[in-house]
Amino acid sequence: MSAIPSYTDLTREVSRNLTPLRTHNADVMQGFGALSKAALAPGALDEKTKELIAMAIGVANRCDACLGFHAKALVRLGATPEEFREMLGVAVYMGGGPSLMYAANAMAAYEEFSKAP
Repeated sequence: MSAIPSYTDLTREVSRNLTPLRTHNADVMQGFGALSKAALAPGALDEKTKELIAMAIGVANRCDACLGFHAKALVRLGATPEEFREMLGVAVYMGGGPSLMYAANAMAAYEEFSKAP
């Protein structure tokens, strides 16, 4: 069994691995960045709520990097442990047993970024 990942290291590595795409697929990456910015912009739902939704989808789709990036954002946005755990309950409801396993990893990512300086 592998060690528990460091989500700080994982997000840093994924960001670094995206560098060639930023260079060689600049239009795609800029488009994705614009989509992200527009999707997370405050509207009827605030940014924190939208990030909670994004995390739930990351859990349901079993995306390790998503767990790191969205946990970091949720800590920055002041999501409480109670809000985070409640969101994980919905993710597990929608994704079943595999999402339960990723919910545990998402909790670890949230706790890791909560302790970061």
